Amino acid sequence: MTISKESDPFYRRLSFNLISISLIATALYIGQDILLPLFFSMLLAALLLPAVKFLQRKKIPKILSVILSLIISLVLVFGVLYFLTTQVLNFLDDSDMIKEKFDGLLHDGQKWVSQNFHVGIRKQNQYIHDTAEKIKTSGPALVGKTFLSLTEIFSYLIFIPIYTFLLLYYKDLIKKFLVDSFKNSSEEHVVTILQECQNVSQHYILGLLIEMTIVFTLNAAGFLILGIHYAIFLALVGALLNLIPYVGMLVANVFCMIITMISSPELSDVLWVGVVLMAVQFIDNNFLMPLIVGSKVRINALATIVGVLIGGALCGVPGMFLAIPGVAVLKVIFDRVDGLKAWGMLMGDPSADKQREKLKDAIH
Repeated sequence: MTISKESDPFYRRLSFNLISISLIATALYIGQDILLPLFFSMLLAALLLPAVKFLQRKKIPKILSVILSLIISLVLVFGVLYFLTTQVLNFLDDSDMIKEKFDGLLHDGQKWVSQNFHVGIRKQNQYIHDTAEKIKTSGPALVGKTFLSLTEIFSYLIFIPIYTFLLLYYKDLIKKFLVDSFKNSSEEHVVTILQECQNVSQHYILGLLIEMTIVFTLNAAGFLILGIHYAIFLALVGALLNLIPYVGMLVANVFCMIITMISSPELSDVLWVGVVLMAVQFIDNNFLMPLIVGSKVRINALATIVGVLIGGALCGVPGMFLAIPGVAVLKVIFDRVDGLKAWGMLMGDPSADKQREKLKDAIH
């Protein structure tokens, strides 16, 4: 049994759907500074909810259970940030050596361009100088953007814990509000949809954390075996950028290979870094993601790519990260609302279900 809806002409339903999509996209674009921390808080609240329930079963008061769960999660987050900061500082300690190596590579590159394209080094230097002057001219705007990004980071650090605490504390009130908002529908099905949306969010975040840990371990093991400079730093950057679907791993490959080219005396190390990253990406895409994350987030590649691009266009990198759980939650809703089932079917991935079943059978 699903939530029923009166029969309407197709053009009318399509018009309402398009208007709804336009209003949601406009609200996301205009109110992203308010909505994005709230959405991240929803994911964190869904992840911490089992811990809160566990503490409450141990006769710990609700408010104390929420605070303890939130404190533990914040300690873990700041621990990761501290580890990342130490790795970045270790990398910056060798900035003089890296700059010297970069200048040498730049000189070799200029000689190669001069020999093959007959563009003199003086002309190349003039072009570099003009580009640097343009960057200086746009410096204030760049500083303004940097300040804005730092402001956004601080707002996330302040508002996400507050939002998460309030969402967990008023969970029952929010649930009652959503159920009462659909009085014409079966309460049982509204509760089922809410429970499945919560399960999808929990599984996505938990699976993503497990996947990131495995990717970091594989990257670090490969780089350490090869003797790559800044192995832990590059492995951590690769694992963190892997959180951004599709685009992140491409940026990680380019970044890690450039840093290796600058810091390593052997050019073969650059190729080996690329091989390690591609091998880990192959394992991630074909085994880790379908088994760990994809068993609940059952959306196809087309819906994922379109969602990621739309999320990036509307809200930047945070929107790209939130795109997959957002699309997965929408699919849960679409699958149970008459008139929207076709959209849910379009976003689904039946072939992935078969692949996951074969993979599980092979493992067992």
